[in-house]
Amino acid sequence: MDWEELVGQLREAWRPVSRAKFVAVAVFAAVIAWQSSTGERWVPLLDSANLAFHEAGHLFYGVFGSTLGLYGGTLGQLTFPVVCLAIFWFRREAVSLAVCLIWLGENLCNIARYAADARAQELPLVGGGEHDWNNILSRWGALDSDLRVGRTFHGLGVAAILFAAAWVGIRWYLGRPSGSGDGAVSVSGGDRR
Repeated sequence: MDWEELVGQLREAWRPVSRAKFVAVAVFAAVIAWQSSTGERWVPLLDSANLAFHEAGHLFYGVFGSTLGLYGGTLGQLTFPVVCLAIFWFRREAVSLAVCLIWLGENLCNIARYAADARAQELPLVGGGEHDWNNILSRWGALDSDLRVGRTFHGLGVAAILFAAAWVGIRWYLGRPSGSGDGAVSVSGGDRR
């Protein structure tokens, strides 16, 4: 694929978003934001998968040295949703992209929970190993900022989740035919078709 082909692909219209898909994404975003912000702040299906990506990240990034191995857990959690996001961006699939952005936001909320636990170290660790964020923040001389770092990650995560739902809502709204509330039409450059 050459540069002109890539740019041409980016100019293509996004696939249409139906009202049903918009509502489904909005409900999914609300449930994920709520589960990521209350109680144990654990989303069973996503966080179980994210844990596997976290542990795989240590192995994958660890090939590039011990420092990247330490950061690899967090990087592994972020790598998979970002790659999926990029794929759906190039495919111009708004709903799939939004779901990946919600996944990324939920991962940021999960990372927030881990970072905020750096001093207390109350979370159970896989294999009883060392606490990544205790080591990371200790290296930076910022262990006392663990709660602030956690709040920052959580804020970014919730913002990503809400942005994903809002963006799909905008895609749906802009794609509606004039005078209809349910149709979805492809929109390119803001022109209604």
